[in-house]
Amino acid sequence: MKEKAENAQISGEEILRRLAVTRRRKEEYRRRNRLEFYNSGEVVHEKQLLFHKCGKRNRWVFGGNRTGKTECGAAEAAGMLRGNHPYRKVRGAVNGWAVSVSYGAGREVAQKKLLSYLNPGWIHSMGMLRGPQGVPDGGVVDYIAVKNVFGTLSYVYFKSCESGREKFQGSSLDFVWFDEEPPEDIYEECRMRVFDRKGDIFGTMTPLKGMTFVYDKIYLNSADDPEVWSVFMEWSDNPYLDREEIERLSGALDEQTLKTRRYGRFADTGETVYPEFDERVHVIEPFTVPAEWQDCLSIDPGLNNPLSCHWYAADYDGNVYVVAEHFERGRDVKHHCARIFEISESLGWKRTRSGGVYALIDSAANQRTLAASKSVSELFCENGVSVNPRVEKNLFAGINRVKEYLASDCPRLYIFSTCRNLIRELKSYRYGKDDSPVKHDDHALDELRYYLMTKPAATPVPREKGELVRFKEKLINARMRR
Repeated sequence: MKEKAENAQISGEEILRRLAVTRRRKEEYRRRNRLEFYNSGEVVHEKQLLFHKCGKRNRWVFGGNRTGKTECGAAEAAGMLRGNHPYRKVRGAVNGWAVSVSYGAGREVAQKKLLSYLNPGWIHSMGMLRGPQGVPDGGVVDYIAVKNVFGTLSYVYFKSCESGREKFQGSSLDFVWFDEEPPEDIYEECRMRVFDRKGDIFGTMTPLKGMTFVYDKIYLNSADDPEVWSVFMEWSDNPYLDREEIERLSGALDEQTLKTRRYGRFADTGETVYPEFDERVHVIEPFTVPAEWQDCLSIDPGLNNPLSCHWYAADYDGNVYVVAEHFERGRDVKHHCARIFEISESLGWKRTRSGGVYALIDSAANQRTLAASKSVSELFCENGVSVNPRVEKNLFAGINRVKEYLASDCPRLYIFSTCRNLIRELKSYRYGKDDSPVKHDDHALDELRYYLMTKPAATPVPREKGELVRFKEKLINARMRR
């Protein structure tokens, strides 16, 4: 009996040992194959997946510190090098750059992160700028040759912005990953590097430099490039951060620091006019609008300045939809009217009894100049667009009306994603030093105000009364009954 008990004890110890060995092997496997387990468990980083699934070729993540933005770039680069990206078709060996602001920053961030997603067995060779050959710890890597699933080699080279634009010339690439914001000349040079291969540019950065070219060219997409896409990441988006620690640190930071370090927003000196605007809420994909919802057009005319025209619809609940856009500069009224009819025809838009299209227009269109015998309003009417210049132009009343329709507790304004100029202006509209909005790049916003001022004020959603309010009402009612 004693011998059997000892054997049982030994067997138990052996089982525990084997379990410990198995656990260590699993942990080592996961460590060496991070790419396989990236965002694949029960808890996933939704914003990271949104970035990887996006089909655009110029994608950027604006994120605060510790939001998971750099993980995005490293995992994206690793998936392309390996050739088994889960959401993009990689047809063979690829060549790419990982660009950092300096070699020191690259060694500590981009290099370290990318290597963590590459199984050592995938690495065919490695070139070093500084440090022992093939030993990246503490050294600066020049390139990594990665064995891909096609049986060939893909290459990633590590570049530094401090080396200057000339060092970024000549190559033909499949991707460029910017880890933090590059100088504009280097960004433009890298765009040329991926041009002939229709390659990808993706950036992961905290916008600490403020409203630079990235704000204009990427966030606002001022060139209206259909391949440009961006997303913001903040601490709450990262499911692996402790919620209590988020709140503790948030309370210790000033408003401007919190804006960049937590929310990844661009540092600036002016307050946005429409902070209520949220692309995730107010921008929707186009759908066929019922004929009964069609309302009217609204126009802010311009010759040298752009002419802005949008098509507005309203459902039975009072929700407003901006369904189409015409935005063009340097053309005459006849051209604009032809485009308005062309877009209206494609939408099946309702016509007036005379066969024209009805639109609101800035009252300034009624003015005549010495050089013209007819006003802009008259020219529109002659070309079939029946314009109504009797619009409410009070700036602050109009801004307040737009804010009501954007209100987060009851949003009633939805914009089709094809109306890119209106979306851009809503994001960029800011107050100046005199507490008035800066009169710049606001043509679509002007005619949005004209239209919404014809609509009733947005009624706030009735909120459930709290327990204290109900108790007070009972006391008041009881006293009134005495």
